[in-house]
Amino acid sequence: MPFVSITRLRIRSVRFLPGFAVHALRTQRQARKAAGFRAGSILADHAWTFWTMTVWDDEAAMRRYMMAGAHRQAMPKLIHWCDEASLAHWTQPGAGPPSWAEADQRMRADGRPSQVRHPSPHHATLDYRPPRLTRSGPIKPSAP
Repeated sequence: MPFVSITRLRIRSVRFLPGFAVHALRTQRQARKAAGFRAGSILADHAWTFWTMTVWDDEAAMRRYMMAGAHRQAMPKLIHWCDEASLAHWTQPGAGPPSWAEADQRMRADGRPSQVRHPSPHHATLDYRPPRLTRSGPIKPSAP
């Protein structure tokens, strides 16, 4: 069954946005080429908050991507750049990505906060306002 990974990252200051944007483009390019990547999407939310959704063949494929290349280089920076960071994972019967509404619901129900150095008051509780669901774009696998 396909494995879904959702992340929600809120950048704590506009000064970190340029670096974040560079790393986001690099990790997106890495995902598109990664073995086991099926589909994905990025959502630009309110107040410098960004969501990613990726669908993988299995959890092992997602973990290989996560621990290599551009993604591995970006992770230590996010600890400093973000004041809110969370993730949620699950398996699903369908191959396509879930809706952003479902991703939000899963994040609130099953998500967990990631480590950040400067947490907001809402970081640990995942108490955030509903995401703006209209500013998303797909991440498609690269052609072989």
